[in-house]
Amino acid sequence: MNTQMATDEYVQALKAGQKEYKELTAAGKPAHPVVLDELLPENSAQTVVDLGLVEIPAERIVGTKTAGRITAFTPTFKPLLDTKSEFAMKWISLCTAHLGDTGITDPILCYEYLGNFYVQEGNKRVSVLRYYDAPRIPGNVRRIMPTPSDDPRIRAYYEFLDFYKGAKIYCVQFRRPGDYAKLLNHLDKKMGDPWTEDERRTFRAYFHYFRDAYLSMDSRKEDVLPGEALLLWLELYPYTDLGKLSAAELKKSVAALWDDVISSTKEDAVKVQTKAEDQTKTNLVTRLVSGLDTLNVAFIHQLNPAQSAWVLGHEDGRAHIEKVLGEKIAVRSYFDANTTEAAEAKIEEAVSEGAQLIFTTAPPLSTATLKAAVKYPKVRFLNCSVDQAYSSIRTYYGRIYEGKFITGAIAGAMAGDDRIGYIASYPIFGVPASINAFALGAQMTNPRAQIELRWSCVAGTPQADFLADGIRVVSNRDTPTQSKMYLDFCSYGTYLMDSRGGLISLASPVWVWGKFYEFVIRSILSGGWKRDKADTTALNFWLGMDSGVIDVGLSDKLPEGVRQMANLLKANITSGQLDPFFRRIVAQDGTVKNDGQRHFAPEEVLHMDWLCDNVVGSIPPFEEILPVSQKMVRQLGIYRDSIPTEKEAVIREDSGHLR
Repeated sequence: MNTQMATDEYVQALKAGQKEYKELTAAGKPAHPVVLDELLPENSAQTVVDLGLVEIPAERIVGTKTAGRITAFTPTFKPLLDTKSEFAMKWISLCTAHLGDTGITDPILCYEYLGNFYVQEGNKRVSVLRYYDAPRIPGNVRRIMPTPSDDPRIRAYYEFLDFYKGAKIYCVQFRRPGDYAKLLNHLDKKMGDPWTEDERRTFRAYFHYFRDAYLSMDSRKEDVLPGEALLLWLELYPYTDLGKLSAAELKKSVAALWDDVISSTKEDAVKVQTKAEDQTKTNLVTRLVSGLDTLNVAFIHQLNPAQSAWVLGHEDGRAHIEKVLGEKIAVRSYFDANTTEAAEAKIEEAVSEGAQLIFTTAPPLSTATLKAAVKYPKVRFLNCSVDQAYSSIRTYYGRIYEGKFITGAIAGAMAGDDRIGYIASYPIFGVPASINAFALGAQMTNPRAQIELRWSCVAGTPQADFLADGIRVVSNRDTPTQSKMYLDFCSYGTYLMDSRGGLISLASPVWVWGKFYEFVIRSILSGGWKRDKADTTALNFWLGMDSGVIDVGLSDKLPEGVRQMANLLKANITSGQLDPFFRRIVAQDGTVKNDGQRHFAPEEVLHMDWLCDNVVGSIPPFEEILPVSQKMVRQLGIYRDSIPTEKEAVIREDSGHLR
């Protein structure tokens, strides 16, 4: 290339730079590269690690080390100075070399900080190479180590450092702890596993192929990184599909998942709905617009009623809606969706048989549910779980802690020596709230009450331990159906133990799933729930005693005075006059969680990760969780962001039941 041709190229690059500058200025956004020296904390000693020569992804070069020449460039390093400037002459000379026989051979010098790169020497080389869409630019890199902290972005970066030791690639970036481990899981690798050069080359090709499809969605309007979008895509499609799908097919799959990509990465994307609105007064105009006189409903269960009381409870809910809604609905249940393949097949079968509304009744079915919801946007899907940030499906669960507060008050009144046993299920969303509500209820009727906490998801024999330790009042799992036999047989709920292990029932929170299913179906028949693809909010139903989804069953053997107290508490919680957490609350570490002057927001209750000061025991770390219980904790655990992921093909326990 001669000088005149290179000059013409500079003119074109300058026009592109001027256009970018005007657009950014008009939008009120920074119009020059970021300056690293302005990002680094003031007066902090920086640890610098020399990485040597690195193939830097061009798009990750986002700024300069100092502010010296930033006015010569846009944020993407397009030139801004006049064609007669010394800068332009040097740019043109580099352009001539790049397209000549020798090319640009000298690596740039830059600093890496939190996964992005800032040029110290070689700005014009970056400008020329990025103008010609070079995917990678060689550079001698010095890494500036951030000060370790609990900031999620810093934690994620230190996880990247472990990832980089094996992968030696910079092209993919995450900002949330746990995401690098999730990516490796999809690639059938573990943190620290060395990558071959062929694996690196393949991943780079696949990732850039996905990134191009992602960027075609005008994704720059959203604060979602390509790697974050890829993680959700890989939840539904195998990694090897990136080498099989055509560009059109890949774009279509990304487009179908777009709203869920946005909702799953936004901190405020999940809306918790705690009220069941009255659907008895149907708006005639809305009903005519909805076009639904009848509804075809399907239930997909992970296990079957013979194996699982949890499934039996949801089947009781199915029987309820068939009774109260009659010919307005046609209902069918599908059982034994206990693997990913089986779950997908059962959902496909339900859709092929005309299902318009599908309930999947256990948290492990959420991925198969999302995949089907993306594929069949006209079908409504709900998954029985909590805190799932997907806009294509809705989730539902019950505020079981309200019932636990009442049984805690009963336990406090019945405990003769102030010691009460509590067997919790998994350290997942909502469970600490149930433990704390029970502890506060016990404290209300017995200020000296101490809750001895054990977990069924770790090794041990909690009930036998309580018996041996002389604890006579125990709270166990919650009754999954309204059948009185579960309460009478003391398989569930709170009960008394005699010295030989004999059990006497007292009370139990009860799931009344039919009330929830009736609420949803009446809403749809009345014209509610129109899937608006412009709305990227994930809706989580979290209903309680005021909607009838949660009740408390009282044993015939409960003393009359205690029964009267329990009924009074039930009435006040149902009416909204009593909030179990509206009081002064002190945690185990002595911090005041509530001064007694405010209500906790639903999100605060759902995400509790602390225990009250009258609870003796702790939340078990993931390493202590039994393998059969780990899948549930990975999915909904209160510390799920820090848990390494693994593939599990079959769920072998009744993992719908949370308490």
